[in-house]
Amino acid sequence: MAGTSDEPRKLKRSFGLLAVLGSILVVAGIVGLIYTGVATLTSMLVFGWLLLIGGLVGLVHAIESRGSEYFWLAVVVAALNIAAGVVVIRHPQGSAEALTLFAALLFLTGGLFRLVGSLVVKGPQFGWTLLQGVLGVLLGILVLGNWPESSRYVLGLFFSLVLLFDGLGLLAIGVGGRRIVKLVAEPEVHTGPEGPYGPQ
Repeated sequence: MAGTSDEPRKLKRSFGLLAVLGSILVVAGIVGLIYTGVATLTSMLVFGWLLLIGGLVGLVHAIESRGSEYFWLAVVVAALNIAAGVVVIRHPQGSAEALTLFAALLFLTGGLFRLVGSLVVKGPQFGWTLLQGVLGVLLGILVLGNWPESSRYVLGLFFSLVLLFDGLGLLAIGVGGRRIVKLVAEPEVHTGPEGPYGPQ
C-alpha cells in the first residue's frame, strides 16, 4: 500500500524536524549562556513584543465582541498589555532590572514559605522541600545582594537554560523517534513452515 509506505517517511521527517529545531535551541541556549547580557536584552525584547502582539490581538477580539458584558474589561486588559509591551521594548534594561527584582523577591518569599512549611509539617517530602526552600532563599539573597548589576545576566541565564533544556528534550524526542520508526518500518523476514528462503 502506497499510503502505508509513506507513513514511516512522514514520521521520520517530522521527527527529523524536531531534532533540527532541538539542535537550534541547544545552540541558542549555549550562545546565550556565553553572552548572558545579550540574552537578557533579547529575552526582554521578545517578552515586550509578545505583550504588544497579545494586547493587539486582545483588543481586536474585544472590539469584535463589543456587545458582551466583559467588553470594557477586555479593552482595559488589552490596553495594559499594549502599554507594558511598548515600555519593555523601549526600555529593556530598566524592565530587566524591575523583573529581576521581582524574581528575586519571589525566590526569597517562596523559599521562606517552603522552608517554614517543611519544618512545621515535616511530611514525607521533608528533605526535598527543605532543600528547595534553602536554595530559594539563597538564590533570592544572591540576586538581591547584587542588584541591579545582577539584572544584566540573571534573566538571560534563565532564558538560555530554558532554551537549552527544551532543545535537549526536542533533540532526544526527534532522534529517538526516528530510531523507533526505523525499527518498526524495517521489512520483516517471514519464516513460514518452509523456512525463510522458500522451499528447500
